[in-house]
Formats: sequence, C-alpha cells, structure tokens
Amino acid sequence: MGKGGKSHEETKSGEDENMAAWLVGLNTLKIQPFKLPPLGPHDARVHYLKTMRCADFVVKEPMVIGHECAGIIEEVGSEVKNLVPGDRVALEPGISCWRCDLCKDGRYNLCPEMKFFATPPVHGSLAHQVVHPADLCFKLPDNVSLEEGAMCEPLSVGVHACRRANIGPETNVLVMGAGPIGLVTMMAARAFGAPRIVIVDVDDNRLSVAKNLGADGIVKVSTDMQDVAEEVERICKAMGGGVDVSFDCAGFNKTMSTALSATRAGGKVCLVGMGHHEMTVPLTPAATREVDVIGIFRYRNTWPLCIEFLRSGKIDVKPLITHRFGFSQKEVEEAFETSAGGGSAIKVMFNL
Repeated sequence: MGKGGKSHEETKSGEDENMAAWLVGLNTLKIQPFKLPPLGPHDARVHYLKTMRCADFVVKEPMVIGHECAGIIEEVGSEVKNLVPGDRVALEPGISCWRCDLCKDGRYNLCPEMKFFATPPVHGSLAHQVVHPADLCFKLPDNVSLEEGAMCEPLSVGVHACRRANIGPETNVLVMGAGPIGLVTMMAARAFGAPRIVIVDVDDNRLSVAKNLGADGIVKVSTDMQDVAEEVERICKAMGGGVDVSFDCAGFNKTMSTALSATRAGGKVCLVGMGHHEMTVPLTPAATREVDVIGIFRYRNTWPLCIEFLRSGKIDVKPLITHRFGFSQKEVEEAFETSAGGGSAIKVMFNL
C-alpha cells in the first residue's frame, strides 16, 4: 500500500500476486489480489508476517482492511537511510499532510487530510505486502516480536491518553471498560507510574482478565443509569481514596456519567471510547467541581515509547493476543467471527 492507500498500479513482473483481505460487502470478506504502487524514494516495501484485525465499519465499495501491523522490510526507496531489507518493523498507520497548521503545530493526528489504513477510501494493511513511508516504519529490538510490534497500534491509544491526562506516580486511575482498549490503557497507566488502578466492566470474564493483568481493583457494573450513584460508591471504596483521572474507554452515556461522578474535584476525565456519537451526561455538577474533560483522537509520536515499554518489559502485551489464524479464506472468516463473538477473544492475530 502506498501513500494515500489507493493503488491501481501493476505489481512487478514475475512476482507472486500480493493477496489481501477485502471487505466486499456487509460482513463479507474475500481474499483477493491487491496491486502495489511503485516504490517511492522515501518509501519502504514491507512483507507482513503479523497483522491485527481492524474495527468493524460499513464501506461503500470493496476495500482492503486492517491497520494494526508489523513485518519485515523487503525493499527501500533510494532516499531511505534508516532502514535496510531484513529489518523488522512496526508501522504507524496514519499518513498526515505535514503542511496544515495542526501538522506544523505537532498535532498531526488531527490532520484533516490524514490518510489512515482501512479508513474509507484508504485501503488497509491486511495483505502480504504494502508500501508505506519509511519514517512511519519503526525498527523493533531483538527481544520484541512481530506480534508485539503489531500491538503498538492499540497500545498507542493508551499511551496517548496517558500523556493527555498527565498520568504519573501520584495519579490514581479509574478505567471504564475492560475491553482491548481499556486493558492497554490500564497497562499504559501503570507504565506511566499510576500507583493504583481500578477497572470497571459489565462482564465478569473481562474483569477477571483485567485483574490477572494487574488491576488493583475491579468493579462489576450494570447498564442501568439508575445504578450510577451506588456504583460510584463501590468504585471509590475499591480505589481506597479519590479518583484523580478517569478514562472512559467505552464512550456511552452510562460510562461517561459514572466517570464524571466518580472523579474527585479538580480531577480529569479522558474520553477514549466512542460508543455513542452524542451523549447526555451530568456536565454541570462536574463543572462545579472543576473536573476537566479531555478527549483523544488516535495518537501521535507514540511508537518509540511503545517499543521501549515492550523492550524494557514495563508492558507485556503477549497475554492480550488470545487467538491466531492463518490467511486462507476460511481462516480469515473464522477470525472475524471469533473476534465479533466476544467471549474470551481480546486480540486476534493473523500470521501471513
């Protein structure tokens, strides 16, 4: 895949066809050829050995899916100096314009011209090979696997959230939602030094996973708004003190209302999840306690820190990879069914 993610160029003569997973209709996946663009002077051609699933969405025309990935450099452009064939790399999936005011200000994740893997109309990365800017390909240390490298993408969400909320050794953290993003946010908060972390969910299995991964406290909640006050009491009891920062990793009326109510006066609530496009939440009571509400969108400049967390052992993402599949038509369909079915699935890995 090239810059912008759309290619109608032919592959080089004599090469095997580059196969990819295409979303061709609602809940319909097909393994089909995906033609690569020419290699630009600042690009790298990456052969994927590991790639993660992408979120579900509706597309208007067939497109290649996937945005969480790592692989091995096959070829580099004439101006690429920092990579050579054989390097193992993790890929940051968003290509910003670097010309707009937001990019110039360093907030390139908010670029209105962002071309992001598997965000229509840009093709994704679930293919045997893609072409990508070399400066968005980050070398992996010897002790970090390609599977772990692929996990830099979801981990980046948690790292960016922790940076936005200024998590540190004096920050007690509440995480709403123990799904994949809630779990990586919990891990990131711990790596940033948070001394106590409580995580909340409606599902006993997810809470058990969170506890095994290091949550100091877990609280099972309902989906009923009438239960917020009682659940806030249990959350504060589990925390054993004030909640300095809450991360809403679900993004629903109930979870955001709970986060706003549980966070201490002068604390922060960071909205990470996007379950609801619009919410009705108790902002006025939160405002009178000077609770700051901040948002995040994707991430920026996170791959080097994520890789260092993995290299040093501060974060271990391996337990999050619960299922592995090959790249046949049948296995791709089974992988997405497994992921959509929930249950014990956290992250599903394709071995291409």
